[in-house]
Amino acid sequence: MYVGSHDGMERDLVARESDLPFVGISAAAIRGRGPLQLARNLGRLARGVRQARALLRRERPAAILGTGGYVCVPLFVAARSLGVPTMIYLPDIVPGWAVRVLARIATRAACSFEPSLRYLPRHKTIVTGYPVRPELLAAATQRAACRAAFGLHADQPVLFVYGGSRGARSINRAVCQLLPELLALAQVIHICGREGDEHWLRDAAAQLPEALRARYRLYPYLFSEGDAHHAAGPSMAQAFGAADLALCRAGASTLAELPAMGLPAVLVPYPYVHQEENAAYLVQHGAAVCLADHELLGTGAPTDGPLFRELRRLLTDAEARSQMARRSAALARPDAAARLADALLDLARLEGRPA
Repeated sequence: MYVGSHDGMERDLVARESDLPFVGISAAAIRGRGPLQLARNLGRLARGVRQARALLRRERPAAILGTGGYVCVPLFVAARSLGVPTMIYLPDIVPGWAVRVLARIATRAACSFEPSLRYLPRHKTIVTGYPVRPELLAAATQRAACRAAFGLHADQPVLFVYGGSRGARSINRAVCQLLPELLALAQVIHICGREGDEHWLRDAAAQLPEALRARYRLYPYLFSEGDAHHAAGPSMAQAFGAADLALCRAGASTLAELPAMGLPAVLVPYPYVHQEENAAYLVQHGAAVCLADHELLGTGAPTDGPLFRELRRLLTDAEARSQMARRSAALARPDAAARLADALLDLARLEGRPA
């Protein structure tokens, strides 16, 4: 069972990509809120705790896995009051406020990477790696088929640009300004997000010569393998499998997806949410380079800016890409999902509940 917030985006995601039953409870942020909003949100959290207690009494779970976010707060508080064992999992390198709080009251904690241990209670924390979808691991060995799914040439480099389901506007704008030069160097798969950037990117592509335009694949979103909504179109896993180089943010999933594919990357962390620390992990291991969000195009001609310099260097230097790819692949943990599941089952058994 998946427990999410009443008004969050989880419900649609769970319905689209799994057959898990979904239950919504009340939750709200309390950090950084004014007095009036804080009072309202505390009321919502209290309501969420009551809802969670009723849910746990009804369902009698053997154990609960939480991945942070405000919805986990009422759920974990209710679980502790009822003696239900819990495990909080940290996907990123640095935990946010909710995970820091929940790690104190959870029975166990898990994290993806060793550097996170400095932020969590070491006596009850294990390192599991970050789970990735099986179809992503399969795509790593099917490059020719993945490129064919996009109608791309097998013998020309492919740049994969993405920024999450909502896209990354600063990356989209930078790519738009560099589109002719990038397409002269590589074929491009560009997932621009569903926030309205697609139309002006298509307008920019339409101004290009046909030979360059034929090298550009633009999508607002790509679904997972087997998702009923994406029909016969290519999948996100196939985009990873087709790529030689990625240009992307540095969210938690990036730390697992890039190594799983052995894919070198130019990372542009989204400010204010600790993505810089995520990027630093891959950079320190020689698997990526990192550029600041506000410095992509520099102050002169866009082609003289940091972004194009790094992309041109890596797209034209196969040996540099190969070296980064090897270092990235060395960080992969393909058994992460099994390790996390085993830890949760062990927790349930240890507490004397049926698993």
